[in-house]
Amino acid sequence: MIDDSLEAVVQRYAACIEYCGVEYSGWQRQKNAPSVQAAVENAISQVANHDVAVTTAGRTDTGVHGIGQIIHFDSNSHREEYNWNRGINTALPRDISLIWCKSIAADFHARFSARQRSYRYILLNRDVRPSYLSGRVTWYRNALSIERMQQAAASLLGKHDFSAFRAAGCQSKNPVKELRQLDVHQQGEWFWFDVTADGFLHHMVRNLVGVLCKIGTGEAEITWAKTVLDSRDRKIGGVTFPPDGLYFAKVDYDPKYRLPPPPPVCQFWSDSLGSN
Repeated sequence: MIDDSLEAVVQRYAACIEYCGVEYSGWQRQKNAPSVQAAVENAISQVANHDVAVTTAGRTDTGVHGIGQIIHFDSNSHREEYNWNRGINTALPRDISLIWCKSIAADFHARFSARQRSYRYILLNRDVRPSYLSGRVTWYRNALSIERMQQAAASLLGKHDFSAFRAAGCQSKNPVKELRQLDVHQQGEWFWFDVTADGFLHHMVRNLVGVLCKIGTGEAEITWAKTVLDSRDRKIGGVTFPPDGLYFAKVDYDPKYRLPPPPPVCQFWSDSLGSN
């Protein structure tokens, strides 16, 4: 039931969005291409009965997926959290879901309040390309050594200038980021990379995986990862891996906001496949 007496009061809401990026030209709204942002804004606007703009914790590229993407929006239409959840999910396309939606303090900002962000990159390492997982995992044919990749990954942790791992068109003003986690796991023909930082540059995760895989095949020495980092030169860094296996996994905020924990599905690959 809608309380008309509260219609003039603007309330901020935080929400968690899950999506498959296969059919979208990334998160950001585009003039002539489908985007996750446009689909989410259209769905929320239908429930709010007015145009709604959303702010996201991190924009994802074409073909990149989201598991624990966080957004915020403002509305002067009063709805119970259950009604926001039910209504928005009814209006969303089948490849996007709203996991939760809750009212939150006005000082919360999905992007600027974030303390750190995490991605997971999933790779299928076998001779045969994937079928039902096409577009949802990256296929890599050459045999990989997890030990070599783990050793190389350790040399990249910490606060560094990651210019060698950014896309040429990256618009970030500061290439210095603190890489807090770069874990490599394996179970049989599956590899996955968990990456956490205080911020990310454009294509940074995909370029990190590209460098580690070149080391994993033995094409480059383990020390090459640090050589690339120290060079600050993208031309030395090798291939940018595809977006297919990249998932925006979760965002961390101050506990004072009392946001729900990341969806359990964030643990799908490690829980169902095991870890090395």
